[in-house]
Amino acid sequence: MIGTVSGLISYAAARGTVIADTAATLHALVRASDYIQYTYLTASTCTAASPNVENAAYEAALVEIVTPGFWTKTFTPSEQKVLTKAGSIQWTVTGDASVGGSAVPRSTKIETMLRECIGGGLYGYSTGPRLV
Repeated sequence: MIGTVSGLISYAAARGTVIADTAATLHALVRASDYIQYTYLTASTCTAASPNVENAAYEAALVEIVTPGFWTKTFTPSEQKVLTKAGSIQWTVTGDASVGGSAVPRSTKIETMLRECIGGGLYGYSTGPRLV
């Protein structure tokens, strides 16, 4: 697991969010740690001790507390779509199953925090490997 429940509680409090030290909070941090580890750190030069990794896990955990399982939702390419017409609502499928990781949920804040771990990153900051 990346970080600690007490660290998560302090991180949240500094941002004006109050969370309790419960089993659900621990479970959210474990799921968030898995997301960060397997989405960004595996095959990267970064580790759990690298800069911003712990805070990125806390950011992911805050989402998991509100919506358990958010980072592990299963998508099919047909579920990835954008609204292309508002009158007589129309959606256009944007998913592409041929692109690895294309259906993995993303957070611009987490990707920015981990830009040194994800070569190119969301904004192209680094020269390391791009993980998806």
